[in-house]
Amino acid sequence: MHRAFVPFCTLIILTVVSSAVLGDETEKPLRRDYTIPVVDLAGETERQVVVDREPGQYLGHPTTVLLEDNQTMICVYPQGHGRGAIVMKRSNDGGLTWSERLPVPENWSTSKEVPTIHRVIDKQGVKRLIMFSGLHPIRMAVSEDDGASWSPLRPIGDFGGIVTMSCVGRLANGDYMALFHDDGRFLRKDSKQTKPVQFHLYKTVSSDGGLTWSQPEVIAQHPQAHLCEPGWIRSPDGKQIAVLLRENSRTLNSFVIFSDDEGQTWSKPRQLPAALTGDRHTGRYTPDGRLFISFRDTTHESPTKGDWVGWVGTYDDIVNGTEGQYRVRLMDNHRGADCAYPAVELLPDGTFVTTTYGHWEKGKKPYIVSVRFTMDELDAKAKK
Repeated sequence: MHRAFVPFCTLIILTVVSSAVLGDETEKPLRRDYTIPVVDLAGETERQVVVDREPGQYLGHPTTVLLEDNQTMICVYPQGHGRGAIVMKRSNDGGLTWSERLPVPENWSTSKEVPTIHRVIDKQGVKRLIMFSGLHPIRMAVSEDDGASWSPLRPIGDFGGIVTMSCVGRLANGDYMALFHDDGRFLRKDSKQTKPVQFHLYKTVSSDGGLTWSQPEVIAQHPQAHLCEPGWIRSPDGKQIAVLLRENSRTLNSFVIFSDDEGQTWSKPRQLPAALTGDRHTGRYTPDGRLFISFRDTTHESPTKGDWVGWVGTYDDIVNGTEGQYRVRLMDNHRGADCAYPAVELLPDGTFVTTTYGHWEKGKKPYIVSVRFTMDELDAKAKK
């Protein structure tokens, strides 16, 4: 098992939010629909790989990590809607086939929130996998042997949050920054929601390759919108960070914030076009430099509302607030919008491996599926 480590514990959590990260008090809705075309892959079952399914058991909210051999993929997800025992599986062939459920530490069964898995490399070159489980306190498990063995879940401090950590990225100085949100209930053990409810977006930083994490700091809030579930995308030149945000009040479009100084300061939250409105944005650059972003479709007016979808466009579309090139329906979800906390990986041959949960059969419990495609395939369909 991974050697023991001492978590960083801090009692002082709250910080003052500067006016620079507050949204507009008089935010107005943008256009509720989009004009770009939709490519539909939902009926192409040959693209689909079942990662895990258990009759009568809800399986949801997966994340994946692709290791440096570009073949080994690890997937974690809960047995339940967010809360539930964490399951781990491994693929040795880029997601074409998957192992049985792997042994994990006993206390992974106590997970209260969506597990998220990330690769980190410290400044001495030591590679780790870290997995977070949220609410209060945020807990983390660590592996230094590419997932063969793991530590139990242990608190990273006396603070909590929801969907931790939605995204983790490396900063220019080799530190890692993780982002998460809370709605007032879980930041501290005795936290209580305000009325009206306020959502806050937090960052925390690790300077030792993911072993310990700093006090959370508020980086964004909005007096009207409920900003949450951040998804981080760097600009093509690496100089800017864009964070796409779910809007949980369901009154406005999704939002975006930007940082030009490695997360030290942030722009005011700004609405995105309807074409990028959804939950849990996860993006990767395509081989030709465009972006593919996967998410749950919560657009106010959309033919694929509630389904698992993707968006194809450029980073400049995000910056400029333009719609992008086209959308993709990856799979048809048959129950409300209960699907698509997506994982996105890109293989060396240009194959995207997108993985999530959903109600893929009417009347059945949700299960975990991957959909595979290349940009050439999507582009050819879009031209038709």
